[in-house]
Amino acid sequence: MIKILFICHGNICRSPMAEFVFRQMAEQAGLAERFDVASAATTDEEIWNGYGNPVYPPVERLLRAHGMDPSDKRAVLLMAGDYAVYDYFIGMDDENLRDMKRIFHGDPDQKCHLLMDYTENPRPVADPWYTRDFQRTWDDVQEGCQGLLTFL
Repeated sequence: MIKILFICHGNICRSPMAEFVFRQMAEQAGLAERFDVASAATTDEEIWNGYGNPVYPPVERLLRAHGMDPSDKRAVLLMAGDYAVYDYFIGMDDENLRDMKRIFHGDPDQKCHLLMDYTENPRPVADPWYTRDFQRTWDDVQEGCQGLLTFL
């Protein structure tokens, strides 16, 4: 089983979107049993007293519109010990990649990557927290997850 952890800043927008989209794509391809998929944050900004915030409402609406239910998802913090648990850490932008490597004290096994590097047009995944363009982020995540699934 391939273990994938999608990573973004707060784990309420891009990384949970990628977690649910990838999981659905793998299921539709008949490959769900080959993957263990989750997501996490590089900061604790969306985690209060050890309890993470839910998926951001506009992201939740998009996921639900496409048949996914993120109601049980809560933000969780990426920990140094996760490096030994997962095979791939998939960040949404260069800041996420830098933060992952800082948390892990490097990347000796080359497990840290960017989602859009698995596409024909490498770029950061648009951050809807700032752009408010959730559809653009959705499109990026769809493209990146399809590329990652094809790669794996």
